[in-house]
Amino acid sequence: MIQSAPFGHAPDGTPLSLFTLTNAQGMEVRITNYGGTVTHIFAPDRDGRLANVTLGFDTAAEYFGRSPYFGALIGRCGNRIAGGRFTLDGVQHQLCVNDGANHLHGGAQGFDKVVWGAAVEGEALVLRYRSPDGEQGYPGNLDVQARYTLGDDGALTVAFRATTDRATPVNLTHHAYFNLAGEGSINDHEMWIDAPHYTPVDDGLIPTGELAPVAGTPFDFRTPRAIGETVYDHNFALAAPSAGQAPLRCMVRVREPRSGRQLEVLTHQPGIQFYSGNFLDGSLGFPYRGGFCLEPQHFPDSPNQPHFPSVILRPGEVYENTLAFRLSRY
Repeated sequence: MIQSAPFGHAPDGTPLSLFTLTNAQGMEVRITNYGGTVTHIFAPDRDGRLANVTLGFDTAAEYFGRSPYFGALIGRCGNRIAGGRFTLDGVQHQLCVNDGANHLHGGAQGFDKVVWGAAVEGEALVLRYRSPDGEQGYPGNLDVQARYTLGDDGALTVAFRATTDRATPVNLTHHAYFNLAGEGSINDHEMWIDAPHYTPVDDGLIPTGELAPVAGTPFDFRTPRAIGETVYDHNFALAAPSAGQAPLRCMVRVREPRSGRQLEVLTHQPGIQFYSGNFLDGSLGFPYRGGFCLEPQHFPDSPNQPHFPSVILRPGEVYENTLAFRLSRY
Protein backbone atom coordinates (compact mmCIF):
# COMPACT_ATOMS: atom_id res chain seq x y z
CA MET A 1 0.00 0.00 0.00
CA ILE A 2 1.24 3.50 -0.86
CA GLN A 3 -0.11 6.71 0.66
CA SER A 4 0.98 10.28 -0.06
CA ALA A 5 1.01 13.52 1.92
CA PRO A 6 2.44 17.03 1.46
CA PHE A 7 6.07 17.45 2.50
CA GLY A 8 6.72 21.17 2.36
CA HIS A 9 8.32 22.95 -0.58
CA ALA A 10 11.62 22.81 -2.45
CA PRO A 11 13.90 25.87 -2.30
CA ASP A 12 12.32 27.15 -5.54
CA GLY A 13 8.80 26.80 -4.07
CA THR A 14 7.83 23.57 -5.82
CA PRO A 15 5.47 21.52 -3.61
CA LEU A 16 6.96 18.26 -2.37
CA SER A 17 5.29 14.98 -1.45
CA LEU A 18 6.06 12.22 1.02
CA PHE A 19 5.03 8.69 0.05
CA THR A 20 4.59 5.93 2.63
CA LEU A 21 5.00 2.31 1.53
CA THR A 22 3.92 -0.48 3.88
CA ASN A 23 4.00 -4.27 3.70
CA ALA A 24 2.23 -7.18 5.38
CA GLN A 25 5.03 -7.56 7.94
CA GLY A 26 4.48 -4.08 9.40
CA MET A 27 7.43 -2.42 7.72
CA GLU A 28 7.04 1.21 6.67
CA VAL A 29 9.22 3.16 4.23
CA ARG A 30 8.83 6.90 3.63
CA ILE A 31 10.15 8.46 0.43
CA THR A 32 10.03 12.03 -0.82
CA ASN A 33 10.30 13.15 -4.44
CA TYR A 34 12.97 15.64 -3.37
CA GLY A 35 16.08 13.73 -4.41
CA GLY A 36 14.20 10.43 -4.32
CA THR A 37 15.11 10.46 -0.65
CA VAL A 38 14.21 7.66 1.75
CA THR A 39 13.55 9.55 4.98
CA HIS A 40 12.52 6.68 7.29
CA ILE A 41 12.54 2.87 7.33
CA PHE A 42 10.65 1.31 10.24
CA ALA A 43 11.56 -2.36 10.65
CA PRO A 44 10.79 -4.89 13.41
CA ASP A 45 13.42 -6.40 15.69
CA ARG A 46 13.44 -10.05 16.80
CA ASP A 47 10.60 -9.27 19.24
CA GLY A 48 8.52 -7.40 16.68
CA ARG A 49 9.32 -3.91 17.99
CA LEU A 50 9.57 -1.28 15.25
CA ALA A 51 12.42 1.22 15.04
CA ASN A 52 13.66 3.58 12.36
CA VAL A 53 16.83 1.97 10.95
CA THR A 54 17.88 4.67 8.48
CA LEU A 55 19.25 8.18 9.00
CA GLY A 56 17.13 11.08 7.82
CA PHE A 57 15.08 14.12 8.78
CA ASP A 58 11.43 14.78 9.59
CA THR A 59 11.08 17.89 7.40
CA ALA A 60 12.08 18.71 3.85
CA ALA A 61 13.86 21.93 4.84
CA GLU A 62 16.40 19.98 6.88
CA TYR A 63 17.71 18.36 3.69
CA PHE A 64 18.49 21.64 1.92
CA GLY A 65 22.20 22.33 1.91
CA ARG A 66 23.10 20.26 4.96
CA SER A 67 22.31 16.59 4.36
CA PRO A 68 25.30 14.32 3.62
CA TYR A 69 23.21 12.48 1.00
CA PHE A 70 20.98 10.88 3.65
CA GLY A 71 18.79 8.35 1.83
CA ALA A 72 19.16 9.99 -1.58
CA LEU A 73 19.29 8.87 -5.19
CA ILE A 74 22.74 9.55 -6.62
CA GLY A 75 23.54 10.55 -10.21
CA ARG A 76 24.44 11.10 -12.94
CA CYS A 77 27.61 9.46 -11.77
CA GLY A 78 27.95 8.19 -8.22
CA ASN A 79 31.18 8.48 -6.26
CA ARG A 80 34.24 10.48 -7.30
CA ILE A 81 35.71 11.58 -10.63
CA ALA A 82 39.27 12.86 -10.41
CA GLY A 83 39.56 16.59 -11.04
CA GLY A 84 35.98 16.57 -12.29
CA ARG A 85 37.38 15.82 -15.75
CA PHE A 86 37.09 12.99 -18.25
CA THR A 87 37.63 12.52 -21.97
CA LEU A 88 34.92 10.85 -24.04
CA ASP A 89 35.23 10.21 -27.78
CA GLY A 90 38.17 12.61 -27.91
CA VAL A 91 36.38 15.48 -26.16
CA GLN A 92 37.33 16.57 -22.65
CA HIS A 93 34.47 17.45 -20.31
CA GLN A 94 34.76 19.48 -17.13
CA LEU A 95 32.25 18.66 -14.42
CA CYS A 96 31.30 20.60 -11.32
CA VAL A 97 33.99 20.19 -8.65
CA ASN A 98 32.36 19.82 -5.23
CA ASP A 99 34.67 17.57 -3.17
CA GLY A 100 38.02 19.29 -2.86
CA ALA A 101 39.52 19.05 -6.34
CA ASN A 102 37.13 16.28 -7.39
CA HIS A 103 33.57 15.71 -8.57
CA LEU A 104 31.36 13.75 -6.16
CA HIS A 105 27.91 12.15 -6.51
CA GLY A 106 26.79 14.13 -9.56
CA GLY A 107 28.00 17.55 -8.43
CA ALA A 108 26.73 20.40 -6.29
CA GLN A 109 23.24 19.98 -7.80
CA GLY A 110 23.13 16.23 -8.32
CA PHE A 111 20.05 14.03 -8.54
CA ASP A 112 19.80 14.16 -4.74
CA LYS A 113 18.88 17.88 -4.92
CA VAL A 114 16.26 17.96 -7.68
CA VAL A 115 12.49 17.48 -7.60
CA TRP A 116 11.47 14.29 -9.37
CA GLY A 117 8.11 13.75 -11.02
CA ALA A 118 6.24 11.13 -9.00
CA ALA A 119 3.43 8.70 -9.73
CA VAL A 120 1.98 5.69 -7.93
CA GLU A 121 1.72 2.89 -10.47
CA GLY A 122 0.14 -0.21 -8.94
CA GLU A 123 2.36 -1.28 -6.05
CA ALA A 124 5.27 0.93 -7.15
CA LEU A 125 6.30 4.52 -6.60
CA VAL A 126 7.83 5.68 -9.87
CA LEU A 127 10.03 8.79 -9.98
CA ARG A 128 11.11 10.41 -13.26
CA TYR A 129 13.59 13.16 -14.10
CA ARG A 130 15.12 14.64 -17.26
CA SER A 131 18.69 15.76 -16.65
CA PRO A 132 19.34 18.39 -19.34
CA ASP A 133 22.39 18.53 -21.58
CA GLY A 134 25.19 20.30 -19.70
CA GLU A 135 23.77 19.80 -16.22
CA GLN A 136 26.75 19.85 -13.82
CA GLY A 137 28.92 19.56 -16.96
CA TYR A 138 27.58 16.23 -18.25
CA PRO A 139 26.92 15.84 -21.99
CA GLY A 140 23.50 14.89 -23.38
CA ASN A 141 19.93 14.84 -22.15
CA LEU A 142 19.40 11.90 -19.80
CA ASP A 143 15.93 10.57 -19.03
CA VAL A 144 15.94 8.68 -15.74
CA GLN A 145 13.35 6.54 -13.98
CA ALA A 146 13.58 5.08 -10.47
CA ARG A 147 10.93 2.54 -9.46
CA TYR A 148 10.53 1.80 -5.73
CA THR A 149 8.70 -1.23 -4.36
CA LEU A 150 8.47 -2.73 -0.88
CA GLY A 151 7.97 -6.48 -0.79
CA ASP A 152 6.45 -8.60 1.94
CA ASP A 153 9.89 -10.23 2.27
CA GLY A 154 11.20 -6.90 3.60
CA ALA A 155 13.03 -5.91 0.40
CA LEU A 156 13.04 -2.26 -0.62
CA THR A 157 13.86 -2.51 -4.32
CA VAL A 158 14.99 0.37 -6.52
CA ALA A 159 14.96 -0.29 -10.27
CA PHE A 160 16.73 2.34 -12.38
CA ARG A 161 16.27 2.90 -16.10
CA ALA A 162 17.88 5.60 -18.24
CA THR A 163 18.33 6.63 -21.86
CA THR A 164 20.37 9.39 -23.47
CA ASP A 165 20.64 11.30 -26.75
CA ARG A 166 24.43 11.69 -26.44
CA ALA A 167 27.17 9.51 -24.98
CA THR A 168 27.53 10.20 -21.26
CA PRO A 169 28.73 8.50 -18.06
CA VAL A 170 25.94 7.00 -15.94
CA ASN A 171 26.49 5.34 -12.57
CA LEU A 172 23.31 5.51 -10.49
CA THR A 173 23.07 4.29 -6.92
CA HIS A 174 21.30 4.86 -3.63
CA HIS A 175 22.83 6.43 -0.52
CA ALA A 176 20.80 5.12 2.42
CA TYR A 177 22.49 5.23 5.82
CA PHE A 178 21.62 2.29 8.09
CA ASN A 179 21.79 1.63 11.80
CA LEU A 180 20.06 -1.67 12.52
CA ALA A 181 19.97 -0.95 16.25
CA GLY A 182 18.08 2.28 15.56
CA GLU A 183 20.61 4.38 17.50
CA GLY A 184 24.15 4.45 18.82
CA SER A 185 27.34 3.27 17.10
CA ILE A 186 27.45 0.84 14.17
CA ASN A 187 30.80 -0.64 15.28
CA ASP A 188 29.22 -3.83 16.70
CA HIS A 189 27.29 -4.61 13.51
CA GLU A 190 28.60 -7.85 11.98
CA MET A 191 29.19 -7.72 8.23
CA TRP A 192 29.91 -10.13 5.39
CA ILE A 193 30.91 -8.86 1.93
CA ASP A 194 31.42 -11.26 -0.97
CA ALA A 195 34.42 -9.34 -2.32
CA PRO A 196 37.91 -10.77 -2.90
CA HIS A 197 39.37 -7.38 -3.93
CA TYR A 198 39.01 -3.68 -3.22
CA THR A 199 40.23 -0.53 -4.97
CA PRO A 200 42.93 1.30 -2.95
CA VAL A 201 42.66 5.10 -3.01
CA ASP A 202 44.94 8.12 -2.79
CA ASP A 203 44.60 10.99 -0.31
CA GLY A 204 41.67 12.40 -2.34
CA LEU A 205 39.86 9.03 -2.19
CA ILE A 206 40.46 8.48 -5.92
CA PRO A 207 41.30 4.86 -6.87
CA THR A 208 44.93 4.27 -7.76
CA GLY A 209 43.81 1.82 -10.45
CA GLU A 210 44.92 -1.24 -8.54
CA LEU A 211 42.61 -4.13 -7.65
CA ALA A 212 44.14 -5.26 -4.38
CA PRO A 213 43.36 -8.55 -2.59
CA VAL A 214 41.44 -8.13 0.66
CA ALA A 215 43.19 -11.16 2.19
CA GLY A 216 45.17 -10.22 5.28
CA THR A 217 43.79 -6.65 5.39
CA PRO A 218 41.04 -4.85 7.33
CA PHE A 219 39.00 -5.03 4.10
CA ASP A 220 38.46 -8.78 4.32
CA PHE A 221 34.83 -9.34 5.27
CA ARG A 222 34.51 -12.71 3.48
CA THR A 223 34.09 -14.21 6.94
CA PRO A 224 31.49 -12.25 8.95
CA ARG A 225 32.99 -9.98 11.60
CA ALA A 226 32.25 -6.77 13.47
CA ILE A 227 32.79 -3.54 11.58
CA GLY A 228 34.93 -2.27 14.45
CA GLU A 229 36.67 1.10 14.54
CA THR A 230 38.53 0.99 11.22
CA VAL A 231 37.67 3.94 8.97
CA TYR A 232 36.09 2.84 5.71
CA ASP A 233 35.16 4.82 2.60
CA HIS A 234 36.19 2.31 -0.04
CA ASN A 235 34.89 0.46 -3.05
CA PHE A 236 34.82 -3.32 -2.85
CA ALA A 237 35.12 -5.30 -6.10
CA LEU A 238 32.42 -7.92 -5.75
CA ALA A 239 32.82 -11.60 -6.56
CA ALA A 240 31.05 -12.08 -9.90
CA PRO A 241 27.66 -10.55 -9.12
CA SER A 242 24.77 -11.67 -11.30
CA ALA A 243 24.71 -9.99 -14.69
CA GLY A 244 22.03 -8.06 -16.53
CA GLN A 245 18.51 -9.14 -15.74
CA ALA A 246 19.49 -12.38 -13.99
CA PRO A 247 18.12 -12.72 -10.45
CA LEU A 248 19.74 -10.33 -8.02
CA ARG A 249 22.38 -11.86 -5.77
CA CYS A 250 22.97 -11.09 -2.13
CA MET A 251 26.50 -9.67 -2.00
CA VAL A 252 26.48 -8.13 1.50
CA ARG A 253 24.85 -9.23 4.76
CA VAL A 254 24.88 -7.19 7.99
CA ARG A 255 23.56 -8.34 11.37
CA GLU A 256 23.01 -6.39 14.58
CA PRO A 257 23.27 -8.79 17.54
CA ARG A 258 21.15 -6.91 20.09
CA SER A 259 18.10 -6.30 17.91
CA GLY A 260 18.33 -9.41 15.73
CA ARG A 261 17.82 -7.31 12.61
CA GLN A 262 19.53 -8.32 9.40
CA LEU A 263 20.18 -6.31 6.21
CA GLU A 264 21.02 -7.94 2.89
CA VAL A 265 22.14 -5.94 -0.15
CA LEU A 266 21.30 -7.47 -3.52
CA THR A 267 22.83 -6.12 -6.71
CA HIS A 268 24.04 -6.70 -10.27
CA GLN A 269 26.78 -4.08 -9.99
CA PRO A 270 30.52 -4.88 -10.02
CA GLY A 271 31.27 -2.89 -6.87
CA ILE A 272 29.85 -1.60 -3.62
CA GLN A 273 31.04 1.42 -1.66
CA PHE A 274 31.20 0.83 2.08
CA TYR A 275 31.23 4.04 4.11
CA SER A 276 31.31 3.79 7.91
CA GLY A 277 29.91 7.20 8.85
CA ASN A 278 33.31 8.74 9.51
CA PHE A 279 32.21 12.33 8.82
CA LEU A 280 29.18 12.28 11.11
CA ASP A 281 29.94 14.45 14.13
CA GLY A 282 26.66 14.92 15.99
CA SER A 283 25.87 18.30 14.44
CA LEU A 284 23.00 16.81 12.41
CA GLY A 285 21.62 14.83 15.32
CA PHE A 286 23.53 11.63 14.56
CA PRO A 287 26.76 10.61 16.31
CA TYR A 288 30.12 9.76 14.79
CA ARG A 289 29.73 6.36 13.08
CA GLY A 290 26.02 6.45 13.81
CA GLY A 291 25.20 4.98 10.41
CA PHE A 292 26.83 3.14 7.53
CA CYS A 293 26.25 3.16 3.77
CA LEU A 294 26.43 0.33 1.26
CA GLU A 295 26.18 1.80 -2.24
CA PRO A 296 26.01 -0.69 -5.15
CA GLN A 297 27.85 0.93 -8.04
CA HIS A 298 30.47 0.82 -10.75
CA PHE A 299 33.94 1.66 -9.51
CA PRO A 300 34.83 5.28 -8.61
CA ASP A 301 36.56 7.36 -11.32
CA SER A 302 35.57 4.81 -13.97
CA PRO A 303 35.47 7.41 -16.81
CA ASN A 304 39.23 7.91 -16.29
CA GLN A 305 40.18 4.26 -15.70
CA PRO A 306 39.79 2.30 -18.96
CA HIS A 307 40.45 -1.07 -17.33
CA PHE A 308 37.51 -0.57 -14.94
CA PRO A 309 34.05 -1.69 -16.15
CA SER A 310 32.63 1.01 -18.42
CA VAL A 311 29.96 3.47 -17.27
CA ILE A 312 29.38 5.04 -20.70
CA LEU A 313 25.78 5.03 -21.96
CA ARG A 314 25.23 5.75 -25.66
CA PRO A 315 22.17 6.73 -27.72
CA GLY A 316 20.03 3.70 -28.51
CA GLU A 317 21.17 1.86 -25.38
CA VAL A 318 19.14 1.44 -22.19
CA TYR A 319 20.77 1.67 -18.79
CA GLU A 320 19.15 -0.74 -16.31
CA ASN A 321 20.28 -1.29 -12.76
CA THR A 322 18.30 -2.85 -9.90
CA LEU A 323 19.31 -2.98 -6.26
CA ALA A 324 17.52 -4.14 -3.12
CA PHE A 325 17.93 -3.59 0.59
CA ARG A 326 16.25 -6.57 2.28
CA LEU A 327 15.50 -6.30 6.00
CA SER A 328 14.61 -9.32 8.11
CA ARG A 329 15.22 -10.91 11.51
CA TYR A 330 17.57 -13.73 12.40
